[in-house]
Amino acid sequence: MTKVDEPGAGAVAVTDGPRRRRVRPAVPLPLLLPGAVALVFLLLPLLALLLRAPWGSLPSLLTSTEVWQALQLSLLSATAATAVSLVLGVPLAWLLARTEFPGRGLVRALVTLPLVLPPVVGGVALLLALGRNGVVGQWLDAWFGITLPFTTTAVVIAESFVAMPFLVISVEGTLRAADPRFEEAAATLGASRFTAFRRVTLPLIAPGIAAGSVLAWARALGEFGATITFAGNFPGRTQTMPLAVYLALQNDPDAAIALSLVLLAVSIAVLAGLRDRWMTAS
Repeated sequence: MTKVDEPGAGAVAVTDGPRRRRVRPAVPLPLLLPGAVALVFLLLPLLALLLRAPWGSLPSLLTSTEVWQALQLSLLSATAATAVSLVLGVPLAWLLARTEFPGRGLVRALVTLPLVLPPVVGGVALLLALGRNGVVGQWLDAWFGITLPFTTTAVVIAESFVAMPFLVISVEGTLRAADPRFEEAAATLGASRFTAFRRVTLPLIAPGIAAGSVLAWARALGEFGATITFAGNFPGRTQTMPLAVYLALQNDPDAAIALSLVLLAVSIAVLAGLRDRWMTAS
């Protein structure tokens, strides 16, 4: 049923009938073929990992002493690195988002540098900074007798170095999206800057902190290059899951596949947890 206004009032047609069906445009063949090849290219290695997995012996492989030590160390060190990233990264993200200071753009670029820096280069840089003869490490050794490289602490430091930028970027983006007037209102009511941050800002940016923490934890769990360079590959002390995969691939391929499946499962869980925030359109 259609109703049309009288002439002179500007003829406007209003249709009460059923909505028209949206016609999906045909996919151009020059785009379809490369897209399908890209999909196969990305999924084929993962499918091969699942097909070649020793499902029958998987429980015994995952409960072996070497694998369990690597798994336990990876979980503990990734959690510790995430805690370090939270304690240091959230204040840094707040400074970058809420304060003005000379060279802020350069500081932000340097903070995100570990995202693109080859992990092995990061490990070498950590050695030069915190090694026994490093810029800071020589004083730690001389004054306090502390030697960081090739220890479990070195694993946490290496993972924090590569994982913290993920948290900083996530929290800074959330802070920039949050309305600063809530903090200003708290300040007018007599709250200090830190109290406003603790009581007002933190609850507002909690989703961003949670997302950044999950990303940082997953990145720390999968760290390889900086860890093997700065912490070494000592079973039970510095050998994390990625290092165990690399070592097992040469001696026990089934164990390498089992560990790879664990890392794959963790990655899928992280993507599933962040799907609503990062993977869907608003």
